[in-house]
Amino acid sequence: MATDFIDFRYLMSAFACSTFCTRILFFVIPFEIANQFPYDPLYLGLLGLVQAIPAMSLAVVGGHFADLFNRRNVLLCTVTIQVLCALGLLLAERFAGEWFLASVYIIMFFLGVARGFAEPALPSLEAELVPRSAAVSAATWGTLVWHACAVVAPVLAGTLVALAGMPVTFGASICFGVLAWLLLLRIQSKPVPRIINDDSIIESLTAGWRFVAKKQILWTAMALDLFAVLFGGAVAMLPLFARHVLHIDAVWLGLLNAAPYLGALVTAFLCMRYPPKAKAGVKLLTSVFGFGICMIVFALSTNLVLSMIALFAAGMLDGLSVVIRKAILRLYSPDHMRGRVAAVSSIFVGASNELGELESGLAAHYLGLVRSVWIGGIATLAVVSGVTLIGRELREFDMEKESKSH
Repeated sequence: MATDFIDFRYLMSAFACSTFCTRILFFVIPFEIANQFPYDPLYLGLLGLVQAIPAMSLAVVGGHFADLFNRRNVLLCTVTIQVLCALGLLLAERFAGEWFLASVYIIMFFLGVARGFAEPALPSLEAELVPRSAAVSAATWGTLVWHACAVVAPVLAGTLVALAGMPVTFGASICFGVLAWLLLLRIQSKPVPRIINDDSIIESLTAGWRFVAKKQILWTAMALDLFAVLFGGAVAMLPLFARHVLHIDAVWLGLLNAAPYLGALVTAFLCMRYPPKAKAGVKLLTSVFGFGICMIVFALSTNLVLSMIALFAAGMLDGLSVVIRKAILRLYSPDHMRGRVAAVSSIFVGASNELGELESGLAAHYLGLVRSVWIGGIATLAVVSGVTLIGRELREFDMEKESKSH
């Protein structure tokens, strides 16, 4: 078990606190934007864009840093930026209208910068702390911790907003960020990984892309996540669904926001007891197909209970796909290139999440809020069908066989 290693436990604790810090911000800021601009979803979509630009453009550099420098220290720097961004957003909340939007977009840009360096460094450091035999366990724990925080954080944020106000909510985010920084200090500093080839900087920066391009199972798994979430995601539009479709307040919005992550958390627990090793590729493709169906149901629902059930089921299916994709990444990434391969993965994930928010905003702006989501769900079904046809290695992937052979 990955949790047998003390440094891994410190890393997961720091990861949890850092996730709390950012997820509180990701609830409060869209909520406030929806309050100030309730009839234009494009502003919520742009929130994803300003994070995606630095996160995606710096991910390759971040992967290079993760393979060249001490990975724990890289994470310490990124958490410091998170805390400073939370402080900046606390001050920005005093503004209104265009000044508020401008301040938020600038600060969220720097939060994206932190992500660009953190996302390659985190799985790379995690892989240093546990042996390959515990790769599936580590992937499951990472998914479990993230989704547990993603469940609790919006509920906590919504409750704090309703009962104590915005300043206290931002203060909670700052406290979690500081605690994450302190926990990272407890991890034993690891030596800088040895670079096997003396490549130039350009060759090193592009090595991750070249490696992924040669491994069909890697790029098909990443592409599946990219296009499925890009078209099928609806989380960015939840504040507007809460206002215009379901007619609920901040507390219920927090619960609605938590529903998909609660589903993913349940899946993570199930995967710890019953690891999805046999026919993992088929399970991955089936789970993403089911995710698309759930998004269609959510889009057409006007009942809060049905909407929460649809999001919960979508989260369960997405959680299964995340566990399998993380295990694929660990099994097929060589030690000296983990940071750069993880950087490529983070670009795909960032594109699917942040650019998915932009796509959701644009689609809702031009097609209408509800129509944009069910059309996106149909597009997800088409993407899974296409990947199933062309991705033979992914379709035939069996985690148990591969973990023994690598």
